[in-house]
Amino acid sequence: MSKKPPDTGAAPPRTLPTLPGQADRLLRQLEWSVIRRLDGLLQGDYRTLMRGAGLDLADLREYQPHDDVRHIDWNVTARLNLPHVRVFTEDREMSAWFLLDLSPSVNFGPEGNAKRDILIGFVAVLSRLLTRHGNRVGAMLYGAGGAPARAVDTVLPPRSSRAHVLHLVHQLLKPAPQLQSGNTELHLLLQGALGTLRRRSTVFVVSDFISAPGWEKPLAQLARRHDVVSVRLLDPLELELPDVGLVTLRDAESGEQLQVDTHDSGFRHRFARLAAQREAVLREGLTKAGADTLELRTDDDLVDALLRFMDLRQHRVRPATHPSFQWTAAQAAA
Repeated sequence: MSKKPPDTGAAPPRTLPTLPGQADRLLRQLEWSVIRRLDGLLQGDYRTLMRGAGLDLADLREYQPHDDVRHIDWNVTARLNLPHVRVFTEDREMSAWFLLDLSPSVNFGPEGNAKRDILIGFVAVLSRLLTRHGNRVGAMLYGAGGAPARAVDTVLPPRSSRAHVLHLVHQLLKPAPQLQSGNTELHLLLQGALGTLRRRSTVFVVSDFISAPGWEKPLAQLARRHDVVSVRLLDPLELELPDVGLVTLRDAESGEQLQVDTHDSGFRHRFARLAAQREAVLREGLTKAGADTLELRTDDDLVDALLRFMDLRQHRVRPATHPSFQWTAAQAAA
């Protein structure tokens, strides 16, 4: 059972109070500040979010490993002497599901912009984008009742109304649970989805993927049945500690605390090395699962991340040829 990376005393877990009308206010704010900007930049083209098994031809692209050979366009393949596959727009009955990891480690991050805040903003914006165009969204919540979680806490069946999106946001805005000892077991959320999602769907697995081992296999099984996007939440402090002197590190779930001196360059280097090793293992697991990966950092802009996401979905290449898609502001600028 792996442990969570330590939390720092300088950035305590975010506790979001639930106030009357808070979900509506937040959604209105996001509709004005994020969705309105996306409307102007995308001109209403959200079809790239829902692709795969429909009847309407959306695009042609080169064949990649793990593509369904039944989708090969033999006429285009013969003309270009290079295998091409057809990409379809999803059926109208297509649903999007959010599998949400709300375990204590997602409370980590700067005040007002913790990983939990990024999760809420992403889910609210994407849900509203999809439901405005007649698509249905559902959600499965894990860890909302505190750790250790032994099963999915809440299942919201797919609906297409704004009221449904408000209900989902309200669930996410409930106060974070009190700290309890125990590790996150992300495979429980994924296995719950395997038993619940019968029809092909677009599935967003939103998590920091700081979990006990065993989530890779159910994620791969889910990716074989559905169009899966792994949305990885990340704070830069989880990769490298700044030189800020004495700080108290706290395990996000067990509550164990340790005081360290970040002036010690050796300690910072060891921390960065272990973080890099953890990153390599995580990315290898995501790659083997065969799901596209979107990285949302607490220091990134949500609109920029969504624009890169939609652009790369339109021209996506399966992860079998690209180790992972890391859609961060720094790489976009490069």
